[in-house]
Amino acid sequence: MLKTMIFRTVDFCAHHAVMVVLAALLIAAAASVYAVKKFAITTDVAKLISTENSSVQTNTKAFQAAFPQRKIVAVVEAATPESAQQAADRLTEALRAQSNVFASVEQLAGGEFFQRNALLFAAPDDVQANAAKLIKAKPFLERLASDPSLHGIAIALSMAISGVEQGQLAIEELSWPLGLAADTLQEVQAGRSTSFSWRVLLEGRPAAPDELRRFIGIDPILDYTAIEPGRAATDAIRQVAAEQKIGPDFQARVKITGEVPIDDEQFSTIRDSAPIEISVAILAVLFVLWLALRSLHLILPVAFALAIGFAITAGVGLLAVGNLNLISVAFAVLFLGIGADFGLQFSVRYRSERHERDDLRLALRSAAQKSGVPLALAAAATAAAFFSFWPTGYRGLAELGLIAGSGMIIAFLTTITVVPAALALLKPPEEPHPMGFKALAPLDRFMMRRRIPIIVATIGAVVLASPLLSKLEFDFNPLHLQNPKVEAVATFLQLRHDPAIGANAINDMAPSLAEAGRISDRLSRLPEVARTVTLHSFVPSAQDQKLPAIRSAATALDPVLNATVGRSGATDQQTVEVLQSLATGLSRIAGQGNETGAPAARRLSVLLTELAASSPDTRTAADQAFGGPLRFDLDQLKLMLEPERITLENLPASLARDWLAPNGSARVQVLPNGDTDDVANLRRFASAILADVPTAIGAPIALLKAADTVVDAFIEASGLALASIALLLWLTLRRLGDVLLTLVPLVLAAILTLELSVLIGLHLNFANIIALPLLLGVGVAFKIYYIMAWRAGKTDLLQSTLTRAVVFSAMTTGTAFGSLWLSEQPGLSSMGELMCLALACTLAAAVLFQPVLMGPPRRN
Repeated sequence: MLKTMIFRTVDFCAHHAVMVVLAALLIAAAASVYAVKKFAITTDVAKLISTENSSVQTNTKAFQAAFPQRKIVAVVEAATPESAQQAADRLTEALRAQSNVFASVEQLAGGEFFQRNALLFAAPDDVQANAAKLIKAKPFLERLASDPSLHGIAIALSMAISGVEQGQLAIEELSWPLGLAADTLQEVQAGRSTSFSWRVLLEGRPAAPDELRRFIGIDPILDYTAIEPGRAATDAIRQVAAEQKIGPDFQARVKITGEVPIDDEQFSTIRDSAPIEISVAILAVLFVLWLALRSLHLILPVAFALAIGFAITAGVGLLAVGNLNLISVAFAVLFLGIGADFGLQFSVRYRSERHERDDLRLALRSAAQKSGVPLALAAAATAAAFFSFWPTGYRGLAELGLIAGSGMIIAFLTTITVVPAALALLKPPEEPHPMGFKALAPLDRFMMRRRIPIIVATIGAVVLASPLLSKLEFDFNPLHLQNPKVEAVATFLQLRHDPAIGANAINDMAPSLAEAGRISDRLSRLPEVARTVTLHSFVPSAQDQKLPAIRSAATALDPVLNATVGRSGATDQQTVEVLQSLATGLSRIAGQGNETGAPAARRLSVLLTELAASSPDTRTAADQAFGGPLRFDLDQLKLMLEPERITLENLPASLARDWLAPNGSARVQVLPNGDTDDVANLRRFASAILADVPTAIGAPIALLKAADTVVDAFIEASGLALASIALLLWLTLRRLGDVLLTLVPLVLAAILTLELSVLIGLHLNFANIIALPLLLGVGVAFKIYYIMAWRAGKTDLLQSTLTRAVVFSAMTTGTAFGSLWLSEQPGLSSMGELMCLALACTLAAAVLFQPVLMGPPRRN
């Protein structure tokens, strides 16, 4: 009955060609208009996993409703801690003025509270030591505070030279400050913007990377009517940073990351690369069609049917799922690659029949009669493989499976309707040459004579390589599906270990602050936990020990820091004279010695001499490089020496709101111990926390749940695909042996694909895992063509027309997958790579192994 229906459909469409083509164009046009109007892509990786009605989703929604969510983080980086802080302060204030774009703007672990109370958060011994250093440095600070300019700084440094000459100070002790000063002066002399760090000078070591950056947490007002909801907010941040001259004034750079910019930039990547990928796929498919068909009269019908089918599939897909996602967007390339297979198979069969028959209608009827059922069965098997992901919890692949599965049915329908109609209209000439690969006849005979050794060797090789499967790795980190070259992702990857970002932190919402403390104490004892944070963490310990030491330093330095500070009013000539005197003094104490400090003194002496001889503008630049940070640091030091006893009650409201909700719920943050790049370590961390606090949420927990969901989805989809394909084969073939002859090469190809993945270092991930169930669908299509031909009594299959069609079909599919491989989106690229590998394995199994396995056709 199926054969009859296909036969009559092809004949009807060829007879009413104009009507069929016009109807196809109208349907495709309507579908295209709908697809353009409804087109949207969800770029949130977290939404690739279905969490409907899950405890994780419920807990996440409750937590996000209770505590502020800053979905954008502006990272301010500069060459010195002072520049980073000044740039962050200026940018924060400017962003707060943009209340129409940002709901809230706060420095993370920054701002006046942390600057004022910095010493209170240090260890008691460190507070005592720092207070003693400040008191000892009072004369030096007094000189600097009285004249925080290049002139005053030069005089202060002359005091240090006197100390060396009087034996009160060793020249070795000046090595660090002299070297820093020389480095800064060298940049000034070269005309480059620079800044001297007095904090680095006092610390006696280079600044750590986390000291050179500040974080600004931003809650944007999102425009959900736009394809990129956060684009206006991120553009506003960059514009404000430019207007505030964050770069020119502080030599600072502002980078943007966070959930919103990552999603928006991933869409930009897809938007920018998709036209190239689809264009490459189209050109590649057309090229292969030319190699296979060698006539525009034959290529145009297949290409036309493919375009019609693509438009309808796009419309149906968006109607079915609403929004595309980072994985389902690949349906376009999949349709072009696999959908072309049906039109190519039909057209090659038509060419073969037309070689034997002069009449076009008779050739179409014969092609329909001989290839219709295998094509229908192949389309059904491929669609079944795609649809197998539909019922799973892996939403990303479920939606791709639904769209692509529907696309296979549509591609088959356009093949038996649009292709015959277009062929009837174009009236291609007779086919002068037979199809097939006659040159492969010797190989055909050789393989049939050596059937048993080939079968044994093939199965043996696959079995012997099976231990490789134990080394097959699955990359459960969804972040690896993102393009690491875009700023938001690259910045996040760079900073994901910083506790201020909390990228790998787990959070829990306790019913009260007291309960949060108990949970924190309990979790902090776990070996998987580095530390825990609650609102109590912002109340420093041992304040009774720290405050007297700080007050002692404040009392000693109060006359210095609170005196009326201003410039000395020195002229440029006076500054030149001081610089020359300082250069002479440095040269004098350095002498010809080589002890530590002497080379630095000689180097700085030369640079000071050059500075004294340079232009006034250069000295102004040097004054800004040294004096600007000094004035800022003196203000900061004054602030640090005026801390107040911190209690829960006097914590800043914005800080307290991050950790204590109005309803009394309290936040507990847990940071992981060990290597956070190690997925196994994060899984242990998440499991340990969930065992104690089942309501916890966070990236590691989402990773754990996502991994379980994907593995379950893969097992479920593979089982469904195999079962549905086996049932389909049984209903069609009605022989268990024939079903096994079809499935055994398929299973061998799947195992070989995984083994080769291990050898080439290709990991499975959330995106490319679809290649394995897809291999069952695409692979069984090739196997079906061969089993049906074998059952019809065909021999010499390697040199047959069928092999020509299968090889060129695989080429169209492979080139389309190859365009995915070229994608800048790592998820799509890995999908294309594994699909190409799987396709190569299944093609080899179909063309080289299955005919050998089947042997000579059985007698009817």
